[in-house]
Amino acid sequence: MVENRPFVTWLSHIVLIVGLVVIAFPVWMTFVASTHDQATMLRSPVPLWPGSHLIDNYKEVLFEGYNAKRGTVPIYVTLTNSMVMALGVAIGKIAISIIAAFAIVYFRFPLRMTFFWAIFVTLMLPVEVRIVPTYGVVANLGMLDSYSGLVIPLIASATATFLFRQFFLSVPDELTEAARVDGASPMRFFWDILLPMSRTSIAALFVIQFIYGWNQYLWPLLVTTKQDFYTVVMTVSRQANVVDAVPSWNLLMAMAMLAMLPPVLVVVFMQRQFVRGLVETEK
Repeated sequence: MVENRPFVTWLSHIVLIVGLVVIAFPVWMTFVASTHDQATMLRSPVPLWPGSHLIDNYKEVLFEGYNAKRGTVPIYVTLTNSMVMALGVAIGKIAISIIAAFAIVYFRFPLRMTFFWAIFVTLMLPVEVRIVPTYGVVANLGMLDSYSGLVIPLIASATATFLFRQFFLSVPDELTEAARVDGASPMRFFWDILLPMSRTSIAALFVIQFIYGWNQYLWPLLVTTKQDFYTVVMTVSRQANVVDAVPSWNLLMAMAMLAMLPPVLVVVFMQRQFVRGLVETEK
């Protein structure tokens, strides 16, 4: 039984509140900046409360672009590109990894474990290490400035394959034998038994991989030259690093708030499945 100590309770709440303020304050300032005009943001002191330009700023970046005079695309285009990339990476990683883990665990073929460890070793080769040969392959296949070029090189995942393999190894052998006795084919066993049992693991991996795909910067920067395929992270970075003008911080902050929204919504709506997928040990 845990002893109830008022001092410890108060101290823990104070620490949580301080941590919340430290984390939430930059987000609050980003939102506040997105509701003012450019002149206000260039004056000192920086405002701490929302202004009256919220609708105007968000409408401008969403439907006209950060700088319509320079031909920048509206941010809804880059948000769509980021969404396609994030969903493609998340779904592709899960689909390939779960099938690979199923084959490694439930099929007996030569060099089975060699293939698994070869996949696992790729954890030591992040995108940045293999980016030059990968770019060469994508360019030779004519996949630059395309969704396939953004998604396909990133969908292999050793981590997800390892996690699914460990989960499949925890499935009782009696369940496999019962399915075999009932005449279930391997794919029937996969679709009707293993896949439903993997729901929480799939949800947890989906959240992680969606955020991973959404936050990609270096790879989209290399394989896209047309603004129609820019991701929102690229767009925010490019507009913040202008050299011939003062950035419009109010519009940049509006873009940053819109860029944060989809990952936050994914985490909020899938937090229960995400936590269960990470902490649940008994299947």
